[in-house]
Amino acid sequence: MPLLTIENLPGAVLEVPAGATLLTALHGEGFDWMHTCGGRGRCTSCRVQVRAGGACLGPPTAAEERYRAAGRLAFDERLACQARLPAGNVRGRVPVATQLPHQRYDG
Repeated sequence: MPLLTIENLPGAVLEVPAGATLLTALHGEGFDWMHTCGGRGRCTSCRVQVRAGGACLGPPTAAEERYRAAGRLAFDERLACQARLPAGNVRGRVPVATQLPHQRYDG
């Protein structure tokens, strides 16, 4: 099963079920992850900075392309509510701008 590792979120090494978004996988394992619009691709609060394995993710969705074109989503970022990991392993980070105040982050 594909693996998602979030470098700065302690203990966040998890298997991503087939067809699941990164956000669904994170929530399924009990990790709190910001998602202001409820995971519908209508904001950028759930973004993840992809550090390795980005080619393993499915193609960017229309929502991600719109935010990228508007300058609200960096080239190395994906929306956790939209990105799916069909195969392989991805390593990422929670950007400082979207870190939750009650959550502990490393680095």
